Amino acid sequence: MSDTHWWFFDLAVAIAVTGVLTFGILAGGHGLVRIAVTIPLVLFLPGYALVSALFPDEPNDDYRTFDEEKTGLGSPVLVSGGLEAIERTVLSVVLSVAIVPAITLFATVTPGGVTLEPVLSGLAVVTVVLALLAIGARYRCPPDRRFTPSLSSVTPFFTRGRPSPYERSGYRPYNVAIGIGLVLLLASGGFALANPPQHDGFTELSVGSQNVTGDTETMYDSTYTAGEQQELQATITNQEHDERTYTTVVLLQRVSDDGTDVTVRESTEVDRRTATVPDGVAHRQSLEITPTMRGNDLRLTVLLYDGEPPAEPTADNAYRVARLPIEVE
Repeated sequence: MSDTHWWFFDLAVAIAVTGVLTFGILAGGHGLVRIAVTIPLVLFLPGYALVSALFPDEPNDDYRTFDEEKTGLGSPVLVSGGLEAIERTVLSVVLSVAIVPAITLFATVTPGGVTLEPVLSGLAVVTVVLALLAIGARYRCPPDRRFTPSLSSVTPFFTRGRPSPYERSGYRPYNVAIGIGLVLLLASGGFALANPPQHDGFTELSVGSQNVTGDTETMYDSTYTAGEQQELQATITNQEHDERTYTTVVLLQRVSDDGTDVTVRESTEVDRRTATVPDGVAHRQSLEITPTMRGNDLRLTVLLYDGEPPAEPTADNAYRVARLPIEVE
């Protein structure tokens, strides 16, 4: 590669890879594919862009001499103006580990909260901005001092062509061990990020009105007219980690309450609905209620089943239950 034309090549690749990997994760990759694209984006690229911005120059073997009469130092001292490959690699991982939590913390104050989209978008934006700053920092360096990616500079397992008397001999085994450790860190971190621990699955059932104002006494229509059809809005939220098919059964019941126990004296089914809800989706369902009883000792019992309900739906055999006292005129 020519120092004149290709000094920004690695940063251009970092920007392009960040865009591709971000799109791939948001597109919904799973399993090993998701782990593979998450590792570099989360545990290397942000830190590499920051390291490149802070240290745009390459290492050198220049020496600084001293006036022995003034300082008492007669031997030259090695001056290194940049970072070695192993140092860039280690710092890239360490700084990435520091950048990701900071972005996650910032996401907590955004409307989207700590979810995949704001965190991933923030990470991609920060990586691209840092990479552009790094390109600018390298551009300001003298052409012969710019860090330029090459086989010897992007891997810690090669030595530079001109050794100095201050270099240790035989350090490649240590670099190999460090490299293996970094690979294990990246693999384990990427696996943990791509497969976070999941809570036990559950389903939420809620009943409410569409129009709620300051004059609303209940979150549902509690007054009905016998023989007239009204709609009751129910919401099913699937958090079971996979798609589920639910059945909703609505019972109109006449009950008596002696202060200790509630007894069902009469019960009839007034509506039944089936809905297939993807994981993580809140499905709104309209239930049609046509009361056949009158009185103020009535209630609607909304039963939710995961799959098909039994022959005789009751509150005891339902997955979720909502009881709504009503009055029918």
